[in-house]
Amino acid sequence: MSQPRPSKKFKPVPFEYHQEIELTIHALSNLGQGIGRIDVDAEHQGWVVFVPSTLPGEKVLVRIYRNDKNCSQGDLVKILEPSPERVDPKCPLFGTCGGCQYQNLSYDKQLEWKTQQVQELLKHMVGIEFDVEPAHPSPQEWNYRSKLTPHFGRPRNGKIEEIGFLRPGTRQHLVDVENCPIAMQEINDALPQIRAEIRANAAKYKKNAQVLLRVTEGRVETNTRTPISESVGDLKFHFLAGDFFQNNPFILPAFTDYVARQASAGGAKFLVDAYSGSGLFALCLAKNFEQVAGVEVSETAVDFATKNAKLNGITNAKFLASSAEAIFADITFPGDETAVVIDPPRKGCNQEFLDQLFAFGPSKVVYVSCNPATQMRDLNHFLEAGYKLEEVQPFDLFPQTRHLECISVLSKGEAEPLQG
Repeated sequence: MSQPRPSKKFKPVPFEYHQEIELTIHALSNLGQGIGRIDVDAEHQGWVVFVPSTLPGEKVLVRIYRNDKNCSQGDLVKILEPSPERVDPKCPLFGTCGGCQYQNLSYDKQLEWKTQQVQELLKHMVGIEFDVEPAHPSPQEWNYRSKLTPHFGRPRNGKIEEIGFLRPGTRQHLVDVENCPIAMQEINDALPQIRAEIRANAAKYKKNAQVLLRVTEGRVETNTRTPISESVGDLKFHFLAGDFFQNNPFILPAFTDYVARQASAGGAKFLVDAYSGSGLFALCLAKNFEQVAGVEVSETAVDFATKNAKLNGITNAKFLASSAEAIFADITFPGDETAVVIDPPRKGCNQEFLDQLFAFGPSKVVYVSCNPATQMRDLNHFLEAGYKLEEVQPFDLFPQTRHLECISVLSKGEAEPLQG
């Protein structure tokens, strides 16, 4: 059998292609990969090697497939000395499917590492030592996802083959997923029929596609334009199946209660939900404030949020469709008596939004993020604008994966030095 050859772009320093090395893993990256260091030669001391599916404390055999400027990437060949925290993955596709990174790690340790990763991001990206609160666990470690979007390629020879998710480290190679243990049971019950229907209708797919699977009231919806509902505590929300809505319903009551408690703690009378969507935070927090305004660039989302306020009998909340260039133009609340909740997309806040927010000058900001790295980048701007970091609380909305939500609480005032 011929040996695999490296690509023309492969750099053979400090390791040759597919060179096998022994390595001790000492940490996890925020992408869920094991991190090891090795002294290769005088020029490459403490060289970093990233290895998926490995855990801190483990001694492993690794096969190198890529050398970058400051590190190398390798595949796990064999675990020589396992971590005592290693557990058997629940899914037989773990390590092959890129959806989960931590199924091999006990849940308590998952939470510890996620907390530590936020702490390290604060140190390295914001330059401060700050005690991060322990990550809040999900009430369900498995079968918690209310939304799944399996992908599939266009038909080959008239047939659709894999329906699932990308292999780790690839952009095109899919793994066929018949069952997903982090998806709600309703999704797994519906998957066989939905997969069969996709394959039976292969001719209608002319390019790569994906299918939406979203749980609503005990069933699964696949049409992105169909209105569905979700309950959070005593409140009910209607929105389009394809629209954004947090997809771990089991942790949402504790998640929104924390945001409510922090937003109202400083005595603010008014609330602005600056990325309001269908009204999740605005309506869950409305009882804590005299008046609430939700601001959203999507007119469809504003319509749903307005209807959701009426549906839940909430009369002190209004929703405004606003352009990105004038988010706060129609807000009449005084900034020093207003708290603002922001929950931006993964890319974080752009400078245009931050400039408008700082000009409005709210007394408190509760920043909810699904990407702690971009949140930490943005925190630098808040500290420069005179905000003080009060608390950082991760929430584990995504057990078994590297993902988490992180909430940073900031108050207006003279920023105190936070260096340790």
